[in-house]
Amino acid sequence: MSEIFKVAYVIVVVVLLFGAAVFVHEFGHFCMARRRGMKVEGFAIGFGPKIFSWTRDGIEYSWRWIPAGGFVKLPQMITSEALEGASGSAELTPPAPPWSKILVAVAGPLMNVVFGFSIATLIYFVGLPVAVNPSIIGHVEPGSEEYRKGIREGDQIVTVDGKMAKSWQEVQEVTALARTNVLAVVTERNGTRATNYLSAKVNDVVGLKVLDLEPRDHPVVSLVEKGSPAEKAGLQEKDKFVSFGGIPVVGQQHLVELIKKRGGEATQVVVERDRKLVTRTVTPRIIDPEKRTGRIGVRLDSDSTVVYRVMKPGPKPWEMVADVWNRTISVFNALIHSRQTGVGPKDLSGPVGILAMLAVWVNTDYRLALYFLVLLNINLAVLNLLPVPVLDGGHVLLAIIEKIRRRPLSPRIQEHATTAFAVLLISFMLYVTFFDIRRFPLFRLMFKRDVQIEEVESPADNSKVSPAPAPAK
Repeated sequence: MSEIFKVAYVIVVVVLLFGAAVFVHEFGHFCMARRRGMKVEGFAIGFGPKIFSWTRDGIEYSWRWIPAGGFVKLPQMITSEALEGASGSAELTPPAPPWSKILVAVAGPLMNVVFGFSIATLIYFVGLPVAVNPSIIGHVEPGSEEYRKGIREGDQIVTVDGKMAKSWQEVQEVTALARTNVLAVVTERNGTRATNYLSAKVNDVVGLKVLDLEPRDHPVVSLVEKGSPAEKAGLQEKDKFVSFGGIPVVGQQHLVELIKKRGGEATQVVVERDRKLVTRTVTPRIIDPEKRTGRIGVRLDSDSTVVYRVMKPGPKPWEMVADVWNRTISVFNALIHSRQTGVGPKDLSGPVGILAMLAVWVNTDYRLALYFLVLLNINLAVLNLLPVPVLDGGHVLLAIIEKIRRRPLSPRIQEHATTAFAVLLISFMLYVTFFDIRRFPLFRLMFKRDVQIEEVESPADNSKVSPAPAPAK
């Protein structure tokens, strides 16, 4: 029963937080339109069929089924019937001046920035959990490119592609967004630093570039397949691999390689379960008869307990917003240079992915959910200011053209352009949603992981410390 209440709590909070980001955006449009004396027909959170609605002072307020944004229906601005439905007004309304259209369009993104800054201010006082995940390298396979270049277990990564990387999250983010597959990696051992140029490869699971290096941790069983050798051997979820075939296990890839080499051979495995060592014998199933490659049928995760330390006070509000802004621009830059970075539209998150990640952070700690909300608001502001019909930036562009020409473009041209881009926007959301759904197993693992929050007081400046990562997809 407690699990049901927990899920219900997460769902309610996710809907409220996401709805708040959309609400402040549309409220900015709404207030500015009323201030400029423009006609307002509707105010909606979401798109599609209505969940419920009411009308007051001639304005229909509604909450709709598709949680992909919202809209304020303004007949004096060209809007999309594909997203918002046809205008319900039969009376003619006087045209609004270009300056009013620009102010109304910009007011939405501006409110998102103000809201994000307000949340960042709150985080400064309540603190921000920071993942304790130093970028220390685990097992390095002998004979690999990295081993030949002198990299060993225990070395710590200092910078990647010229950028500081104090945690594995930062290592992965910098690698994924880099505009090259060969990156300069600075490592440190006993106070001595070395620079090597390492090749990054696309990981089939996440679809992004990663270095062929792994953290120094013990892999944990997150799923045991039914009827698999692992189930027959008595392995369970949350078992932490300590050794396999008498060899200490220091990372996921290391364990995978050990299992592959023991196809069809009964092998002793030692796992940690409830803080006790348990010994079992497992016989990896042969999946390649010629090479006798083995598999035991488990899904692996990193160490089951993720530790966060709450740094209080948190980052300064303006520095947090600036950091989020820079991360957002870095993602756009990676998309623009997709051929070099390998980052494409499929790596972005749509409404489904955003809601899933928000649920993960709500389930982890409310301060991480607030940080994600800062990221979400800044992203909404940037995305909506793109000069594309349907988006706020498109309204600004059309208003500027109208101001220069001293007359608006043909309503028919505007309507066709807006409708065409609305269809493209809907298609794009469906496209990224397809990949979000494929990432559900990853979201599920993140949701179920064990988390430990350590409250600490830190008078030192921690504004440069990166919090838990947000999706760079």
